[in-house]
Amino acid sequence: MPKTTFHFTFLHNKEKTMKRQTLAAIIASVFALAACGQQAAEKPAEGSAASTEAVASAADTQASAETPSGELPVIDAVMTHAPEAPPPVNRDYPAKVIVKMETIEKVMTMADGVEYKYWTFGGDVPGQMIRVREGDTVEVHFSNHPTSTVPHNVDFHAATGTGGGAEASFTAPGHTSTFSFKTLQPGLYIYHCAVAPVGMHIANGMYGLILVEPKGGLPKVDKEFYVVQGDFYTKGKYNDKGLQDFDMDKAIKEQPEYVVFNGHVGSIAGDNALKAKAGEKIRIFVGNGGPNLVSSFHVIGEIFDTVHVEGGDLINKNIQTTIVPAGGAAIVDFKVDIPGSYTLVDHSIFRAFNKGALGQLKVEGEENPAIMTKKLSDTAYQPTDSAAAASAPASAPAASAAAPAASSEAGNASK
Repeated sequence: MPKTTFHFTFLHNKEKTMKRQTLAAIIASVFALAACGQQAAEKPAEGSAASTEAVASAADTQASAETPSGELPVIDAVMTHAPEAPPPVNRDYPAKVIVKMETIEKVMTMADGVEYKYWTFGGDVPGQMIRVREGDTVEVHFSNHPTSTVPHNVDFHAATGTGGGAEASFTAPGHTSTFSFKTLQPGLYIYHCAVAPVGMHIANGMYGLILVEPKGGLPKVDKEFYVVQGDFYTKGKYNDKGLQDFDMDKAIKEQPEYVVFNGHVGSIAGDNALKAKAGEKIRIFVGNGGPNLVSSFHVIGEIFDTVHVEGGDLINKNIQTTIVPAGGAAIVDFKVDIPGSYTLVDHSIFRAFNKGALGQLKVEGEENPAIMTKKLSDTAYQPTDSAAAASAPASAPAASAAAPAASSEAGNASK
């Protein structure tokens, strides 16, 4: 047989063999798929439900990814000043959300008789809270007021990309910049100014929170509040009166004169206290603008039922105090069972009672002695053990000697 004929016959036979193998593989695959389908049908219902949920979530993600931002419905962001939080998103689809921000430098009250020139987003500290949904496209219109003395910008910790948008939003006084980013991951995030010197801009009050709700939303509660801690560095000491300037040396040494909630001493205390009713479920979106200190956030008289650690997916339960890092956040949920005044503090406790990190949640409602009673009695206490009795005569002269001195000090104090 000629060589060319042999080569053609060999290839022809090889092709027929490959076709048979391919056909056999297809037939085997059909039977395997049929068997898998039968096994899937025999699995418990919850497995089927989980698969359906996973497929739906994947489909939602794919649809979101494939929808051009130009085809998304356009809505204006609902933004709120602290301590109010924006309402839940209540959408099951992505949107283009327009966020309008303005930076303003202005003198406001730090404490009674104490003034400070804050640098702000939206005219107060913290900046307005923003609430969007996972998969949204956020279009930022960033304006720097003409009276500003320096450029400003914004770094969104919720944004993926260079500087969190800091470069794209760098804006001179009297100008407006626009840019957009996609919310790829749910969570509670800080945003802040990032113009050099970054620490100074943050220390002057340029920070706030943006919540990116998961696609399924958050569990419903009765009340939501917005609270952000910050540390301030003034030339004068705590409670020195008059207009105070920023002190860079104290900031570098991390020695603040003020540590406060929502930018001012007493911002959520007294007449400004948060309010709720007994039996309500409360959620606080807690942020820490810093620039330096880590917060030990605690509500005296309450236990957090759940804490979204650092504002993410990890949930801790039955928590007394939660750490909120500088440039970080947390979501705390709890039920207020009985009426009373509950004190919000940074439990690095001198910051609360000596630097201003103190707020109040006032709860009204009916008493419930099954949970806690009022004081039931107050009687004299006389130790009866032998050790106390033996030491009493020896300590009596010292106590007697101290009494005139104490009386003298009391008399001088009353003059």
